[in-house]
Amino acid sequence: MADAARSTDRLEALDITRKLAAICGTPFARFAGPADEVAGRTARWVAVPGGPHAAAEVLRLAAAHDLTVVPRGAGTKIDWGAAPAQVDIMLDTGRLAGVWHEPRDAAVAEIGAGTPLRAVQATLARTNRRLPVDAPSPGATLGGVLAADESGPLRHRHGSPCAQLVGVRYLDADGELVSVGESGTEALGRATPGSGGGRASGRGPAGDGGGGAGSGPAGAADGFGWGAGGLADGPGWGVGDPAGGAGGDPGRGGGDAILGRGEVPGLDVARLLCGSQGGLGVLVSATMRVHAVPAGRLWVSRPVWTPLEVHDLVRAVLAAGVDPAAVELDLPVPVPLPRRRIPPTHPSVVNRPDHPAVTGRPAAGSLVVLLEGGPADVTERAERLTAVLGAEAIVSHHAPEWWGRYPFAPGDTALRIEVPINDLHAAVYALRDATGGPVPVRGSAGSGTVHAALSGALPPERVASILTAVRSVLIARRGRCVVVAAPAAVRRAVDLWGELPTLPRLRSAKAHLDPHHRLAPGRLPGGL
Repeated sequence: MADAARSTDRLEALDITRKLAAICGTPFARFAGPADEVAGRTARWVAVPGGPHAAAEVLRLAAAHDLTVVPRGAGTKIDWGAAPAQVDIMLDTGRLAGVWHEPRDAAVAEIGAGTPLRAVQATLARTNRRLPVDAPSPGATLGGVLAADESGPLRHRHGSPCAQLVGVRYLDADGELVSVGESGTEALGRATPGSGGGRASGRGPAGDGGGGAGSGPAGAADGFGWGAGGLADGPGWGVGDPAGGAGGDPGRGGGDAILGRGEVPGLDVARLLCGSQGGLGVLVSATMRVHAVPAGRLWVSRPVWTPLEVHDLVRAVLAAGVDPAAVELDLPVPVPLPRRRIPPTHPSVVNRPDHPAVTGRPAAGSLVVLLEGGPADVTERAERLTAVLGAEAIVSHHAPEWWGRYPFAPGDTALRIEVPINDLHAAVYALRDATGGPVPVRGSAGSGTVHAALSGALPPERVASILTAVRSVLIARRGRCVVVAAPAAVRRAVDLWGELPTLPRLRSAKAHLDPHHRLAPGRLPGGL
């Protein structure tokens, strides 16, 4: 009987492989190999559909055979967050690529989910434009950036990638193509490339999720989300009454009940997809705002010694009226910076004779402010900023080497800390106290969002105790600490997300958009 069952399984597996090959083309459907993993969970098949309709057919095939599907872009963050409960079909979005936009004067661009972000920026640069998105993961696709809502230094001015969304096209769990918000080409009266059919609003809730720029605490550019690794800055799960909207338009289901009503119908679905790790829908394309490339860019840097000093400097920068595009912190720098002492009468250290700048102790790191705009204006603002930061401030036309990079390496336990900027120093001190020494910290000091690295050699119970200590300090400060990535043993043993008051709302969204849990099951908080 067992041999017969295995034979039946093999026949069914071959049948599914043939069907995937018929949908995607023979070179683009195969049995998965050892490298086709999602946070350590190996897939059974890999399918690379050549367009939205082929991707829809893959999802319909999965539904017919009760198979799970996990989308994959470039795989730069495939090990982030929780491992899915099961990965049957890995849906590779590499062929869902392209940039469709009007040259020069268009304020938006529709971009295929599988398009590498570097290719998007290179294409837009031909007409002197850019996406204000600078995710640190090298080679990441736009779909992957949105699925993780991964932000870089420019989040300070422009918010998270989710904040740049105007509209999306995505596939629901049943394989139906859904369009929400605005399409860059449809807004201009043109046909969307690669489209043809699909619903105008579909299952998506009709309210505005309220995520994105300005929704975070105390001036943070990003709103606190729920996604794996703390990467869902956009969805804004705290918005709306979960009981509201019940009994409304049945075509919109429980949408209003999930997020509440908003001013821009459809964009809440875009925010739902941001940070969802592919667990709520498969992104096909996104219409994003684009901006002119700034003519002038200057980086103003200053060495720093303590988290409390960083706190004071960031407050001074934000009060100086210089309109920074980014305010980034690197602490500590692996190799101490050589420096000269400054006299104890200097305004920046007056009445502080023990300050490291007076005693000559090497700097622990640096605070760097990016200024963008017209060349003359940027130069004038840089001069004002150096006056604020003191004699040790340096102006450069180039970013420091660490700019836009994470402080962690493969194998480390990577943390993301989100906290109001007035309490960022407390979070760093708490992390140092819990670990018993300095911890690499890097990120947006101007928005209270930084990453930190713990050694991958730390045992899981030690990591768990560190998380408990840091979270106990942050909870009273409306902050949170989440695990972005970790070795498998740590990922299994610790709570990746910590306290999540919006979990019931997320559970409602999962039940509404993927009731059969076919899309990346287990990747979302609460095992959803």
